[in-house]
Amino acid sequence: MEIDYKAIGQRIKIARIKKGVTQEAVADIIDVTPSHMSNIETGKTKVSLPTLIAIANALSVSVDTLLCDNVLTSKVIFESEAKDVLKDCDEYEVRLLVDLLKSAKEAIRRDKKARNQFER
Repeated sequence: MEIDYKAIGQRIKIARIKKGVTQEAVADIIDVTPSHMSNIETGKTKVSLPTLIAIANALSVSVDTLLCDNVLTSKVIFESEAKDVLKDCDEYEVRLLVDLLKSAKEAIRRDKKARNQFER
């Protein structure tokens, strides 16, 4: 399995923005240059495990959260994200989003079933 460094960088950027800190501030905390931090967030640089742990600690997030796009068993992270998406929605938005999720789930399962029949 190839590691998706762009997805990791995007997760880092999202966590940083949610925490309300700049790339420069995180870079200073973890002792890297701001340009290196920028390259990590854009996926241009492969982030090392020690740096990833330092970033997670600086942003008060779990490494699991930063890696969930690369790990097959990350259901709990995505369920938490779905809950966060719905948290600030009004009644109408929640109903509409749940309907969309149900439709998407049905389409995905139909597609999986069709693929499985095709592969036999």
